Amino acid sequence: MRLSDVLNKAPDTAEAQVEGFLGTRRIGWGQHKKIRVGKVAHNFFCRKCSDNRTFMSGDELSCLVAGERTISIDVTLRCPMCESPVETWFLVACDGDFYAQAPIVHLERYTENRRDSASRVRAGLGEFAELLERAEIAYEDGLGAGSMTYLRQIFEAITTEVANAAKIPLTRSGGQRKSFRALLKQVDEQHRIIPARFASHGYRLFSELSEVIHGGSGEEEALRKYKPCRDLIIGVVDNVRNDQNVVSAIDALGWDVDDLPEIDGEEGAA
Repeated sequence: MRLSDVLNKAPDTAEAQVEGFLGTRRIGWGQHKKIRVGKVAHNFFCRKCSDNRTFMSGDELSCLVAGERTISIDVTLRCPMCESPVETWFLVACDGDFYAQAPIVHLERYTENRRDSASRVRAGLGEFAELLERAEIAYEDGLGAGSMTYLRQIFEAITTEVANAAKIPLTRSGGQRKSFRALLKQVDEQHRIIPARFASHGYRLFSELSEVIHGGSGEEEALRKYKPCRDLIIGVVDNVRNDQNVVSAIDALGWDVDDLPEIDGEEGAA
């Protein structure tokens, strides 16, 4: 395995044994070295091309020795068609010796600056795709409450849109807005937007998100809960996409059905 294989799997932090890439001559702290470890490639939705592209690096990468067991790698990835750039940064650690013939390394941190060039989410740049991307960015930056806030916005927005499409009133007879619990119950009774295995706990998901947002959980717990909550939200989105009655109603309202993104349960991502 080459180092590029590790970088291509970011933000995966699993350890991997790679071919030696720094040579045998030790490099001082703060010094740069050009390395050839294979091209780095990440998939993005290119905004300029309006299509999914594999953004690629050049043949040489810039490596900065940040300490005895850490190196920093800055990589500019470009769309193969329009050359729009995405800037990425990797902090790679090694428990042993970087200068070994086959060091064991792992990714400690990964960040990216997509500017306005690209999006991680595959399907068009609709409302939910943007919110999910913001949730992923907040999660990767260690902002548990922030990431859960975006998930709750998706849950509220998609429930409201299905209610509108199904002509379910958002208000009670007295003109007061329905509680989310009541609205979700009516929407789910008609269109089963909550995944079947979670059907009896639909509002509990909303409660989990709300508890984190309102300070009922610490950041560490919020980050721990993020991925399972995200997967459940994605399950709701998928159920709506697969409900032909809802899709037909949304289409009749003139909305763009592609704004309900096709999102994998795992990042391929963020």
